[in-house]
Amino acid sequence: MSALPDDTLRKILVQIQQTAVQSQRALNISRQQSASKDRERRILQLTIDEIQSIEGDVNLYKGVGKMFMMVPRKTMEQEFKTQEKELTDDINSLNKKAKYLEKQFNDAQSQLRDIFHHSPKQ
Repeated sequence: MSALPDDTLRKILVQIQQTAVQSQRALNISRQQSASKDRERRILQLTIDEIQSIEGDVNLYKGVGKMFMMVPRKTMEQEFKTQEKELTDDINSLNKKAKYLEKQFNDAQSQLRDIFHHSPKQ
């Protein structure tokens, strides 16, 4: 490392630090989005359970703007199951993204640690 000029070394350090900061921010955002989607999915699961617990042919209504439209039970259940599947897929992709970002952050920190650990003592 000592063969590199100070200016070049400084640029490398700044780039690694920026990578670490960007990865950390993106990781936090990804975790927040995952938690939000998980919350939505739990609410949706509770709604599905409530609809399934209702016996008989009951009118179900869906909110549309300031109005409510009557929707057949099967249609409503199918829509909710589709939404639940989409949310589960989104959560899985966000978790994969979070793992990648966490690895990227840890690599950047490791590089910084190696640079400072192996730098000549002054």
